[in-house]
Amino acid sequence: MSLSEVATDGPPVAKVKREARPRWLAALIGIMSIVLSSSATSQESINRRADVELGEQVFNSACRTCHTTREGDNRLGPNLHNIVGRKAGAVPNYGYSSAMKGAGFIWDEAMLDRFIANPDETVPGNGMRPYGGLASADTRAKLLLFLRSLEKRQ
Repeated sequence: MSLSEVATDGPPVAKVKREARPRWLAALIGIMSIVLSSSATSQESINRRADVELGEQVFNSACRTCHTTREGDNRLGPNLHNIVGRKAGAVPNYGYSSAMKGAGFIWDEAMLDRFIANPDETVPGNGMRPYGGLASADTRAKLLLFLRSLEKRQ
């Protein structure tokens, strides 16, 4: 090997180092992106848990006087256990108003949101007195998030 070949091509070790560096850098960037995305996911999870807890507080202050979330535990109002997907006015052993019995819909999140906002407008003649509704869309969303979170726990 002549001196000119070494100067032009460089030593084989130098070539390896130059080629390995981009792989190492790519690996580092990959690891950093995973850490950053998991950090964002962790933050989303923390925010979701906080919203569920706020939703539970809303439930406790606005709903718990009349409702529970335990299956079969009807009080002044019917239990709200797994309410999403349930037919309105269909909890066994609960004395619904005729308006609620005849409502003819399945509770989904959109209908629950409307009902929680203004029960008299959604189902005229319902028996939810003196409850008049929750005006804040954000508060209703947190309440619904809380109710949905119970499906996973039970």
